[in-house]
Amino acid sequence: MKLKFLTVFALGALLISCGGEKAKEDVAKTPVKEEIKTEVKTEVVKIDPMTDKGVGPIKTLTLGDIDDSLVAIGHEVYKVKCTACHKISKRFVGPGLKGVTERRTPEWIMNMILNPELMVKENETAKQLLIEYSAPMANQSLTEEEARAILEYLRTKN
Repeated sequence: MKLKFLTVFALGALLISCGGEKAKEDVAKTPVKEEIKTEVKTEVVKIDPMTDKGVGPIKTLTLGDIDDSLVAIGHEVYKVKCTACHKISKRFVGPGLKGVTERRTPEWIMNMILNPELMVKENETAKQLLIEYSAPMANQSLTEEEARAILEYLRTKN
């Protein structure tokens, strides 16, 4: 009885091992499906940058004449908090800021300074800048007064 069992077991093992080569050949001959690539097209929403106020705490802002004392404060804050990523006249990690007040509303600029994470999440212009520069703007945890001073400084850089 034991001998019969061992014989059947040995024949079974032999058949399984021989059948493996046939299975490997079949797999090798099976045509591989080509990967289908699909293009995802995103519609770019065109927003007038001079009406876009962004997303954040600054809803309206009326600017008067340039305040030189605020410019001086803004320049100092800019040197400490912004120059690692921004230059005035050229692209760096982030965009050059010369003329930014002619390209963006004061509210948008301050909202971007105060809450860049929310802006990149919800504002189309900020999303496009992230795509273009591949680096999100760092939140420097500035106060509204500091952001306003930077804005005033940037007004002198047109």
